[in-house]
Amino acid sequence: MSELIVRLQQESPIPMDAELRCTGGQLLALVGPSGSGKTTLLRALAGLVQPRHGYISCSGETWFDSAAGHYLPARKRRVGYVPQHFALFPHLDVLHNVMSGMLHRAPETRVAAAHDLLERVNLAGLESRKPGQLSGGQQQRVAVARALAREPQVLLLDEPFSAVDHATRERLYGELAMLKQSLSMPLVMVTHDLREAMLLADEMCVLHRGRTLQTDKPLELVARPVSADVARLVGIRNIYHGEIAGHAPEHECTQLRFGSIVLKTPYRPELVPGSRVQWVIPSDGVVFHRRDRPSHTERENQLQGIVDTVHKLGEITRLAVRMEDEDRSLLWLDVPSHLARRNEIAEGVTATVSLTVAAIHIIDSTS
Repeated sequence: MSELIVRLQQESPIPMDAELRCTGGQLLALVGPSGSGKTTLLRALAGLVQPRHGYISCSGETWFDSAAGHYLPARKRRVGYVPQHFALFPHLDVLHNVMSGMLHRAPETRVAAAHDLLERVNLAGLESRKPGQLSGGQQQRVAVARALAREPQVLLLDEPFSAVDHATRERLYGELAMLKQSLSMPLVMVTHDLREAMLLADEMCVLHRGRTLQTDKPLELVARPVSADVARLVGIRNIYHGEIAGHAPEHECTQLRFGSIVLKTPYRPELVPGSRVQWVIPSDGVVFHRRDRPSHTERENQLQGIVDTVHKLGEITRLAVRMEDEDRSLLWLDVPSHLARRNEIAEGVTATVSLTVAAIHIIDSTS
């Protein structure tokens, strides 16, 4: 099976300390803020920039090995590359744009192969159109077909959906997911959109300042970030300090002191009682107690606080509740706007919430 293996380090001109592995048929999403090195890393894979130190191999072929003094130039790498704005040739029609990626093939085979690729990306019948006569979504599919025309060992996608509108983007997500099922090479996609990565990626890699901080399955990464930096970069706002109070193996829980309250958390017997830790909980792990429909069952990790901030965001209202811990922390959660109205949620009122045990993740010791 084809596999992409990457280990790169450099201090300048752009700092990089990256390690990636992606197997055939798998889509790896690179996520992180602007300037985190996502596109630079993609260009290094394509051979468009040469790192100072490290190693790149694909399907058993070494593309870069600084220790051995080996560097395979871009023209000799079998890479399919879809740039952010597609970079189609405006003077060529769709068919010849795709055929421009087939210089390695015998000339008499190119037309039939291009027609086959256009069929695969649902563009049959548009062969004679110029890029300027196509929608953004159609241009993107031409760019993908041209990238696949190289019969690549790896497919690189640099924010492939950023230049299209929301409705087109949603449709293209489905088309890429279907196309991926028929591909045997690794796919690496750069995106700023966390939701996009969650929908499409088999694995997600968080980059920051040129460093790969964590690579994991998307749901696992968001549920269990390895650091507060990763938590922030995947949109978690509820990041706190606490202290391990003890363990209750009979209840399969670890007790976490948060201010004057002891919370139940998933059982982590390796954590030492008395140690200071950081912990996180995504906003969907925070349950709002409705005054208009009170519950008579016991709630997990019940807390009270004062509503500090109310942001109405369409059908969702985002709340920040001021807790009574030593730092007077804010706890963020989202509730449906109709529920916020019905319960008369406003700044200054008392709110009761529960923290779902399974959603609490203790990151590390800070002592």
